[in-house]
Amino acid sequence: MPIDRRTLISALPVAGAAIAPALAKAAEPASTAAPAPRQRIRLDDGWRFALGHAADPDRDFGFGEFQQTFAKQGRGVGRIAAPDYDDSGWRDVTLPHDWAVELPFVDNARFTRNPANKDDEDLAAAHGYRPIGRGFPETSVGWYRTILPIAPADAQGRVALEFDGAFRDATVIVNGYIVTQHHSGYASFGVDITEFLNTDDKPNVLLVRIDASLGEGWFYEGAGLYRHVWLVKTSTLFVPQWGVFVRAAPDGRVEADVELTNQRDAPAQARIEAVVLDPAGAPVASAQTAQAVAGWRTETARLACAIASPRLWSTDEPNLYVLRVTVREGEAIRDIYEVRFGVRAFRFDAREGFFLNDRPLKLKGVNNHQDHAGVGAAIPDALQVWRLKQLKTLGANAYRTAHNPPTPELLDACDALGLLVIDETRQMSSAPEPLDELRRLVRRDRNHACVMLWSIGNEEPQQGTARGAKIAKAMVREVRALDPTRKITAAMNRGQGQGITEALDVMGFNYHEELIEPFRVQYPDMPIIGTETASAVSTRGEYARDDKRAVVSSYDVDAPYWGKTAQAWWSLYNSKPYLLGGFVWTGFDYRGEPTPFNWWPSVSSNFGIMDLCGLPKDIFYYYQAWWRDDLPVLHLLPHWNWEGREGQPIEVWAYSNLEAVELFLNGVSLGRKTPPKDGHAQWTVPYAPGRLVAYGFKNGQVVLKAERRTAGAPARLVLAPDRTQLTADGQDVAVVNVSVCDKAGVIVPKAAVRVDFGLTGPGRLIGVGNGDPNSHEPDKAAFRTTYNGWAQALVQTRKAGGTIRLEARAEGLPNAVAILSSR
Repeated sequence: MPIDRRTLISALPVAGAAIAPALAKAAEPASTAAPAPRQRIRLDDGWRFALGHAADPDRDFGFGEFQQTFAKQGRGVGRIAAPDYDDSGWRDVTLPHDWAVELPFVDNARFTRNPANKDDEDLAAAHGYRPIGRGFPETSVGWYRTILPIAPADAQGRVALEFDGAFRDATVIVNGYIVTQHHSGYASFGVDITEFLNTDDKPNVLLVRIDASLGEGWFYEGAGLYRHVWLVKTSTLFVPQWGVFVRAAPDGRVEADVELTNQRDAPAQARIEAVVLDPAGAPVASAQTAQAVAGWRTETARLACAIASPRLWSTDEPNLYVLRVTVREGEAIRDIYEVRFGVRAFRFDAREGFFLNDRPLKLKGVNNHQDHAGVGAAIPDALQVWRLKQLKTLGANAYRTAHNPPTPELLDACDALGLLVIDETRQMSSAPEPLDELRRLVRRDRNHACVMLWSIGNEEPQQGTARGAKIAKAMVREVRALDPTRKITAAMNRGQGQGITEALDVMGFNYHEELIEPFRVQYPDMPIIGTETASAVSTRGEYARDDKRAVVSSYDVDAPYWGKTAQAWWSLYNSKPYLLGGFVWTGFDYRGEPTPFNWWPSVSSNFGIMDLCGLPKDIFYYYQAWWRDDLPVLHLLPHWNWEGREGQPIEVWAYSNLEAVELFLNGVSLGRKTPPKDGHAQWTVPYAPGRLVAYGFKNGQVVLKAERRTAGAPARLVLAPDRTQLTADGQDVAVVNVSVCDKAGVIVPKAAVRVDFGLTGPGRLIGVGNGDPNSHEPDKAAFRTTYNGWAQALVQTRKAGGTIRLEARAEGLPNAVAILSSR
């Protein structure tokens, strides 16, 4: 049975350990034995990398020299494509890989801003001050080189490459032949390379040239093969990429369209068998049909069956089924193709809100870019899962892929964890290439249980115009042809009721809550969703805005002119049943867009509920208090280290969903207060060092306690890995948070301590961070300075098992150690 990402989320708690050995076996190079019906091999290892040049062919390995690149296919690329090319000057990299995050920060004279125009953000700040783009030809092109695992038996079938995504302008070269050029930095793509392969003993050289000179966003985007690359081997009779579409109804009816491709001269008479496997892996329904396919043609067969008493997919119980499709010709198995799906029903009601499986559900969503400390856009699958678990802990039940198709592994994790998704394309355009990207997005993602809405655009210049309406209608036609089961939205920050409105099923509001009621009067039957809300800004561990230091307060008091504080937007949306819910901008900080400080030295946003490391800010607990009905919450802010401010008033807030909170300072009660719904409790306290303690009451009894203590001097480091048992697959990642504590174990809230890391055993340190939006320390290093008491190290396993020892050292403090087991 083929093993790939559709049936594997190695970092999830249930199946990871059991299936890791099978994954490792499936990823081994092909042997000379007869091929299996389908092999899908992850090509993450064994790559060599070097920077090229966007303007000088002499520094771009001769590529494009003398304008002969396409003159004679197979010869125009140059010596770089030869098997014996000397790449000793290149370096080893493992995918996913983002070379932009490895580059230094650059403040350049070409980066200017107009202080007279508050909308004219510094474009360099928007992208995080990395030297990527037309102005930096020496660091905007990268080359990747590897040898493909091709065996003589592969000559009997077909071989393709599949890219989850590459940023940007990818030129794919196999044995000197340019097999495809792909522009989008976000859309997945594939290419058949069968005719260009050596199936004797000669090596097969794969080259990928990435040119990130042109961007697509106004935020940090990374550069390189920052997602997985796959080698897919099939017979000549096979299901093509994304060639199965499953629809499942809550009553158990299942319908599947199966595409079958015959890439040979002779016609085929095939039998297609479909089996539904329940969440435990047991067969619960089946169907089969005969399908004739002429040579070099693709046909589509429709199969139907029924699941008795299906287990529905929901955000609380994300039950997943698998449809296994087997293609037979006579008794021979030609292909086995699996897709994972869920049985669920969505309803968007303009008066009563959103319903999942006929139960009302207020959407508590977040927007996110693909970015994390230490790794940039190249987020390993296990780290994707960790980030999503942080959001589930927060209380989020939905995720918008702002503003582009996500890596498919993120959707796999949303399926498994129970997070609903607005799946967004990158370009709102009906030109051929953007439409093709949209088609690929829908074909790729339409089987995901988590995907509830397609989004065709975000704050587009033509959103309120007649031209925009024409473009949107063309896009909607394409989506409905491929997936008639889902609704379509777009994120609009103006023009609601005009332009593209008539093409949409659900109106997406980005901010501008004052326009919601007038829109309802105009369109009473159109559901409304807050595709972007809040844009509140805060910096972890800071409690006063300081423009000179470029930090904002962690109290919920600051938002740009277009946004609202967390309490303001959520109390509004939660009070109106007809609103489906909203998506906070953003769940995590990300590089670039450092509002409100869009100038050097700020390199990261402040919008996140969590910082760039995924460390919670105080506002995390506001959302947790009002988004988690199942969890009592009590969180106290700020810290209690205010030397020099003795006797001065300090605002003390408590985020809690309990009936009452009583606050004590050094044993003296400062009063009991009831947190208002969707709000917070607040006291003004004259500062005195010691212990600030809050008790939370339910039914008159104390059920929770929160405490802030005045910390002493730094005395030790504490390493806290998210897990200690890892999978030795070369993919798994441990997130190790580092804190600075005093001798009593209290975190020192303003500690800025350089921490040096040492690692032994079968692992590697893939990145570090600290959540400081103004830090210019490298992400790829063996050290980091703590920011407001915290830093983070990311440790990835290798394919050999054993004990991984991460040691942290800081001047004047005892060393700290984290022991991880990889097997």
